[in-house]
Amino acid sequence: MQAILGKKVGMTQYRNAEGNFVAATALVAGPCIVTDLKNLEKHGYRAIQVGFGDDVKEKNVSKAYKTSLAKKKLPLKKWLREIRLDEKESFELGQEIKVDIFKAGDLLDIQGKSIGKGFAGGMKRWHWRGGPGSHGSMFHRRIGSAGASSFPSRTWPGHHMPGHLGDVNRTVQNLEVLKVDVEKNLILVKGSVPGGDNALLYIRRSLKQPTGVKPKQAQKVSESKDPLKASKKAAAGKK
Repeated sequence: MQAILGKKVGMTQYRNAEGNFVAATALVAGPCIVTDLKNLEKHGYRAIQVGFGDDVKEKNVSKAYKTSLAKKKLPLKKWLREIRLDEKESFELGQEIKVDIFKAGDLLDIQGKSIGKGFAGGMKRWHWRGGPGSHGSMFHRRIGSAGASSFPSRTWPGHHMPGHLGDVNRTVQNLEVLKVDVEKNLILVKGSVPGGDNALLYIRRSLKQPTGVKPKQAQKVSESKDPLKASKKAAAGKK
């Protein structure tokens, strides 16, 4: 599978071929290095471990991690992730993966951790409508009924309530690549991606590509017929 690690730079605008501005997100993707190899004989599956991010200090990493990369003569990386491989794909230890594996027009699935918003009420977390806004309502943003007292005498599992919002893994599918800058390791994708600026992102080629909308066929313009003449031809036996 073609995939790479990156981080979000920010959002901007991009002028497409039609001259319209579309919302776009700039991503720094790679370069990543292969730090470990997984094979069928030893691990039961084929994968590679890639490292990304140079802004890491030796005092902040474990001794086992530092020793493992030192034996392979590889630099320390801030993030490590595994990427499953297809049967035809093969990599070597220390090989570099750059952003040139993608091009404009490709569709990507981008996974990241959404922005944490702390403890949120039901109206913000679940988009409740809420009660009347007038003074005498006494019910504006509160939760209301959470379950009957006689039956089931408890709250049903999965009931929408106030609680922790955000800070969970989310995947946005089928984002179109607008532009790729190989020299600066930048990808410009259409739309937004999960997480805040400088957050880690897992970028891969889309797994479930949309089939698309069938183009509309031009309707045949039928010639207007005189109903009186048509009835006379039908009576005379002419088609």
